Amino acid sequence: MPALIGPVSITSVGGGVVTFGDTFYVSPKSSSKTSTGSGAVNTGNFVNTNTGISGTNTLDPDFADQNNVANA
Repeated sequence: MPALIGPVSITSVGGGVVTFGDTFYVSPKSSSKTSTGSGAVNTGNFVNTNTGISGTNTLDPDFADQNNVANA
């Protein structure tokens, strides 16, 4: 069955896939992890962020967070 898509605003796509309509199976082909401060990677057309002092804890004792084994 066809999908009805309304108004869409895409500001940028960096190395990703944009899919509209009928999709059977979508899976990530890569994964990454980013540590940023509060209000650093906000997305949208009109962003207003008021942040005082910000601290980011980058300590991560996990060995693996997002496994891509058998994700061909």
